[in-house]
Amino acid sequence: MPSYTVTVATGSQWFAGTDDYIYFTLVGTAGCSEKHLLDKPFYNDFERGAVDSYNVTVDEELGEIQLVKIEKRKYWLRDDWYLKYITLKTPYGDYIEFPCYRWITGDGEIVLRDGRAKLARDDQIHILKQHRRKELETRQKQYRWIEWNPGFPLSIDAKCHKDLPRDIQFDCEKGVDFVLNYSKAIENLFINCFMHMFQSSWSDFADFEKIFVKISNTVSEQVMNQWQEDSMFGYQFLNGCNPVLIQRCRKLPEKLPVTTEMVECSLERQLTLQEEIEQGNIFIVDFELLDGISANKTDPCTHQFLAAPICLLYKNLANKIVPIAIQLNQVPGDKNPIFLPSDAKYDWLLAKIWVRSSDFHVHQTITHLLRTHLLSEVFGIAMYRQLPAVHPIFKLLVAHVRFTIAINTKAREQLICEYGLFDKARGMDSTEDIPYYFYRDDGLLVWEAIKKFTAEVIGIYYESDQVVEEDQELQNFVKDVHVYGLRGRKSSGFPSSIKTREMLSEYLTVVIFTASAQHAAVNFSQYDWCSWIPNAPSTMRAPPPTAKGVVTIEQIVETLPDRGRSCWHLGAVWALSQFQENELFLGMYPEEHFIEKPVKEAMARFRKNLDTIVSVIAERNKKKKLPYYYLSPDRIPNSVAI
Repeated sequence: MPSYTVTVATGSQWFAGTDDYIYFTLVGTAGCSEKHLLDKPFYNDFERGAVDSYNVTVDEELGEIQLVKIEKRKYWLRDDWYLKYITLKTPYGDYIEFPCYRWITGDGEIVLRDGRAKLARDDQIHILKQHRRKELETRQKQYRWIEWNPGFPLSIDAKCHKDLPRDIQFDCEKGVDFVLNYSKAIENLFINCFMHMFQSSWSDFADFEKIFVKISNTVSEQVMNQWQEDSMFGYQFLNGCNPVLIQRCRKLPEKLPVTTEMVECSLERQLTLQEEIEQGNIFIVDFELLDGISANKTDPCTHQFLAAPICLLYKNLANKIVPIAIQLNQVPGDKNPIFLPSDAKYDWLLAKIWVRSSDFHVHQTITHLLRTHLLSEVFGIAMYRQLPAVHPIFKLLVAHVRFTIAINTKAREQLICEYGLFDKARGMDSTEDIPYYFYRDDGLLVWEAIKKFTAEVIGIYYESDQVVEEDQELQNFVKDVHVYGLRGRKSSGFPSSIKTREMLSEYLTVVIFTASAQHAAVNFSQYDWCSWIPNAPSTMRAPPPTAKGVVTIEQIVETLPDRGRSCWHLGAVWALSQFQENELFLGMYPEEHFIEKPVKEAMARFRKNLDTIVSVIAERNKKKKLPYYYLSPDRIPNSVAI
């Protein structure tokens, strides 16, 4: 009678093992085996991290094995089991791999195909077509769209973390619980004594040092020492935690009536303002998005205020970007003056602080939350709903949505009750004109490495553009993202269908880059740039000034966050800037969803390219007083998970 050797690998995460009964069934082209209990006498099967082997003898020839079925039945207590993979040795000496990397809960069962990636058109056998269809039908019941907040992308239909499908929950909830991480931050930063001092202002700027953890030769220390300098202010629009807003100014907007006479002391080339614009030396950051938005009213004891400033910047002869004019609201007028570097010291400083506070709000809500967290969640939900586990695009993307839906659900539970990231239309693509834009330079290196990798994988499974266009599962995925996740908005820039391999490569590069590099750049930089409170105030307690010559140091301190809010802010940016335990960085694929040699070789080339980028960035940073390392691939987690 034919005999098979079944090797079963259990996950190594906490509580991955099981004491339940595990049954195994083989499904072949010529028939189906009996159900076999996988059990060794006097042995504790399926322990955490274990790899166990069993001999399974069948009564008759089964033909070519198509599927394996695993059933878990309760032994004593409810006991989930994380199955990594099964390897099958056939009677003829062949090995077949069945990747799983899923939890089996309760009295559950799972049916697996072998690990070869297949498009729907490759499946000619009825049982495989049926398996593919049933998997998606089940997933679409589990992963449902819901509106979280009007105007936002749709999210997962789950009120809290425990409502999520088990496969996308955190392995260990405590380790990533924001409240717990936050509490650790408060303890580690030694700021407990200030936590409840709301409505209590600091006495001066130096007083903020009481909660600032001073670490020598770090970015945060340099920010503390240089935050008032115009060059440091301008540098942050290029390489701070929100380096995506600055644009080249091609025409001065009518709502910002700046004249040459106002700024001539800042212009170093003996040119008019219009001539400087024409030569490409003027840049602009417009916070129009904040216009008309009401400030947070969560604390009835503290008035909070927002502004919607417009900041004009200049590239000086030293190639540094510096501010030359700031208007704190969108509509010009007598009570909305244009502040200049030539104004009184505290007038100019408070105007810059207002810009930094506005930048903080746009960073947190748009750059960070919307354009990385929520967008990556849309990709993840659509992937689970429309791509079966055997699909090559599922296998490619699954590592890049790991824990994203879980962290967003946690955020909604605890914190928060454009297609193409390097848009040349912003006019920021010239390395000669703007030589110190490291976010752009490093981002493009990583972008190209990802795009080359996705193109290689696409080339393995899609031999022509026609195959891309005819892949209905792929088209359903893209449509789900556009129509449901992004609500069919053309302004999102995402297509509703994909017709070429080149377009598919670009699309997948956006998905992976957003979830990995873009999130790394705007998340893990937060403590460096936002821990010195006056440089990134999370709230302002007085309205923007409406006249010049009246601002005092006392007024600025009374406007900045109070002691209690400063501590909450510091704890949050510290907690958000920490890598998770056992973090998986870009290029790491410990879960072997792909088993084919050509894809594994493409992965190896991808890692080699990323290693080269690490070396290039490290060499450049040796010469920099302010190193930029957020887009070094060894510091880019694979997915949005914090």
